[in-house]
Amino acid sequence: MSAAINHVVIVGGGSAGWLTAAVIAAEHGRAAGGRLQVSLLESPEVPPIGVGEGTWPTMRDTLSRIGVSESAFFRDCDAAFKQGSQFIGWVNGQPDDYYFHPFVLPQGYGEANLVAEWLRHHAQVPFADLVSFQPHLCAAGKAPKQAQTPEFAAVANYAYHLDAGKFGLFLRRHCVEQLGVRHVPDHMVAVNAADNGDIASVQTREHGALAGDLYIDCTGLRSLLLGEHYGVGLIDQKQVLFNDSALALQLPYPQPDSPIASHTISTAQSSGWIWDIGLPTRRGIGHVYSSAHISDEAAEAELRRYVAAHGGGVECPAPRKLGFQPGYRQRFWHRNCVAVGLSSGFIEPLEASALALVELSAAMICDQLPATRERMDIVAERFNDAFSYRWSRVIDFLKLHYVLTQRSDSDYWRDNCRPESVPERLRAQLALWRQQSPSRYDLHRVDEMFPSASYQYVLYGMGFRPDADPAPRHSDQPERADRAFREAASLSRRMLAALPGNRELLAHIHHKGLPRH
Repeated sequence: MSAAINHVVIVGGGSAGWLTAAVIAAEHGRAAGGRLQVSLLESPEVPPIGVGEGTWPTMRDTLSRIGVSESAFFRDCDAAFKQGSQFIGWVNGQPDDYYFHPFVLPQGYGEANLVAEWLRHHAQVPFADLVSFQPHLCAAGKAPKQAQTPEFAAVANYAYHLDAGKFGLFLRRHCVEQLGVRHVPDHMVAVNAADNGDIASVQTREHGALAGDLYIDCTGLRSLLLGEHYGVGLIDQKQVLFNDSALALQLPYPQPDSPIASHTISTAQSSGWIWDIGLPTRRGIGHVYSSAHISDEAAEAELRRYVAAHGGGVECPAPRKLGFQPGYRQRFWHRNCVAVGLSSGFIEPLEASALALVELSAAMICDQLPATRERMDIVAERFNDAFSYRWSRVIDFLKLHYVLTQRSDSDYWRDNCRPESVPERLRAQLALWRQQSPSRYDLHRVDEMFPSASYQYVLYGMGFRPDADPAPRHSDQPERADRAFREAASLSRRMLAALPGNRELLAHIHHKGLPRH
């Protein structure tokens, strides 16, 4: 138990495996002057799922941390800017039913009760459109920075849309060529147990036994180490979030200069929703749905109708079917094995939490990496506590999008509003939010997945309203709120005039790159 941790073996590649390898090797690897050897076992026979195309702004810090060029990332991963999400048809399905969840905080957030003054004087304006400049940038197809803004710096907070398959290859090259990660292209055929119950090694077809001190399970939905070897099951969430299927496709643009959306577009359907993500060379489109509420054939018909209406005349290709069980592991770190990515769980792609959870997992493993096996169980307990909390908060936040709907046109939307489908913590918060807006008191941990501002954007975008008009707590509150609204409008005007279009800046990056810090 006092043995030093000198070798980390990651089983499985893709975005999860290679991103985790990069974060750990950049900090602790021998190429960085550390003590650790990082090896990644990747089966040539198992292609990555490759449809996770949305990220959070945290990805900018992660890419910077591992030492890649943002310009190279844009070029090699067919990446584009993402400034938030737009939700269409989620409230009542009427033609004017849409709202934004942008990445920037409301102007003056925490300095004034913006919600009270919005309701009192500007309730006819969508909340996000009043308090933030970013929805206006998205609506105009603007980029979040200028050509002279350095790599990873922002004028408006941003994340990325990317080609997940290309992202994995990009990370692999960086890991092997720059960070000293050992790549073992081979198929795992068995897990060899030690006498104390740890994993002693993983048996490969061509390279024999691969022994390490810590094993990271990035084997996808099958979870070959934590799930199959150790039997750690899933905490099923199908009773809260019903979606368990997806149909995904890639659609070319009708013209080479077609606009690239600066946000993820999520359009509600009869029994799920359709994502629409713009990359420089194509769009990624997919229908996420509940198989208990709609057949695969009917879901594909809805997807084809969407493409016909929004595809610019491009014919709909055959979609790829994906199935998943919504849930997360009973624990994520057991003995000397920790699961990262799909092997730790999956809910659904709404709000793009999957890659963010990979980043957070890799960062905590890296930052808390135990020096010896004896200390590992302490770190594992902390890790399990942190990620059980994070997964449950993701579920609360995603459910918020569904439980507030006014739609009653299908069993799917009606079932989503049943009280027994709403987590107890979220039910309590919704009751409290009838009297006061979401704040830091509702989400008090430093490792919260979504800030209180995100809850406000979704709550008020979905038509949620307090029971009574909240009275000002301070005499200058109306003045402070009005000043924030004016600042948001002024920023909108200035940024709309100064920022280039999304495609325009991406073309510049491909040809000339961005300045390095």
